[in-house]
Amino acid sequence: MKGIEAWMLTYLLNSLWQVPLLFGAGWIAARAIRGAGTGAEHRVWVSVLVMQATLPVCSTVPWEWARELFAWGGGTQRPAVAGVSVVMGAGSGVGALLLPPALLAAIAIAYGGTAAYFAARFVFRWRTLSALRMESRALVLTGQSARDWAQCAQRFGVNDVLLATSSKVFGPITMGLTKKLVLLPKDMVARLSETDLRTVIAHEFAHMKRNDFRKNLIYELLSLPVSYHPLLSLTRARIMESREMICDQMAAETAGRNEYARSLLRLASLLVKGMPISRTHAIGIFDANTFERRVMKLSGEQKDVKGVRRLALVAVCAALGLATCGSALALSLSVDTDSVANQGKDAKAAGQVNVSAKVMTGNLLHKVSPQYPVEAKKARIQGKVVLEAIIGKDGVVENLKALSGPTELQQSALDAVKQWTYKPFLLNGNPVEVVTTVNVIYTLGK
Repeated sequence: MKGIEAWMLTYLLNSLWQVPLLFGAGWIAARAIRGAGTGAEHRVWVSVLVMQATLPVCSTVPWEWARELFAWGGGTQRPAVAGVSVVMGAGSGVGALLLPPALLAAIAIAYGGTAAYFAARFVFRWRTLSALRMESRALVLTGQSARDWAQCAQRFGVNDVLLATSSKVFGPITMGLTKKLVLLPKDMVARLSETDLRTVIAHEFAHMKRNDFRKNLIYELLSLPVSYHPLLSLTRARIMESREMICDQMAAETAGRNEYARSLLRLASLLVKGMPISRTHAIGIFDANTFERRVMKLSGEQKDVKGVRRLALVAVCAALGLATCGSALALSLSVDTDSVANQGKDAKAAGQVNVSAKVMTGNLLHKVSPQYPVEAKKARIQGKVVLEAIIGKDGVVENLKALSGPTELQQSALDAVKQWTYKPFLLNGNPVEVVTTVNVIYTLGK
């Protein structure tokens, strides 16, 4: 149970600061790449959402396997090559705050309950969509509206779409993974002009062409663990806004940009009169209440950047994204509940704190790599040397001894690790002496 608790707390701790960091980087990238088109801006925000959900997970994973992979690299092709790797786990560079284990458990329970609430809400909304589909009534269009429907189906290459009405929706929505359904309010067809109805039809077909319903469900599922964070809702709002502008541009090709923009303004008046917006997982023309920017985007002169300049913008945004993710992983924090539970007792007993190797990794300032002893290499001796280190308040290794491992390899490990220096480890803001372990792995190619 403690392992799950530590994982949840580590995820929560990292998501608290990584989500805002990624949102800020996404905002800069979206502003920079806006000239490349709405599609590029939309992809930036989708990438931000994916990173906001997955980067905290990466922060909980120890990356020793990567170090070992590099140590083993080329081993099967070069039998004489030997490797030495130091395994310490994922670490934290800011020391630790001594909190009661009961408080940590309470935080973990509260976070788990919050995540469960958002998961339950997701299931409830999905069931709501199923109920809407079951209670809806089929609608048959006639005259020009029927021709507009057939034209959109042919233009967007989307066939076998059902059209129905419901008294429980207040705006047009599209749903369905395999059997697509466009659901209109009960009296919408009678109230709208043929032009405005064509705008609605074309917009919903654009959503179906893009498979936005399926994508939206994926985004919902992916973001469940960080749904508690306020900035996640802002990220999703940017995704929604840019998605609607993409569909506006696709739908405007059926009737002309200016006519479509005027029709969009008339549809916006429905919201001004107080029509509520549906909050289910379904997709609709009223999803993003940003009609001003959508109309300006349609009415303004299109000057999308292309060619070398576009590639340069994409490259800059990609570099910004990689730098942000790399920095977030490098500065990731970890919660070791076992270590925290014992810190108070150890500090009182001996003025020292037992800190796991995971936590100490991020405090490492200077590292000397161990050398593979020549005689041990010739004798094909390999294995893991476990060292116990006492690190002083100034971060210098004061005492070091070997706990286990081949005798022929121990001195090499001791000679290297005793030269390491760390940031002072802080306990409640004060530097303390630390006891930790270091694993040095010696490997030989086959």
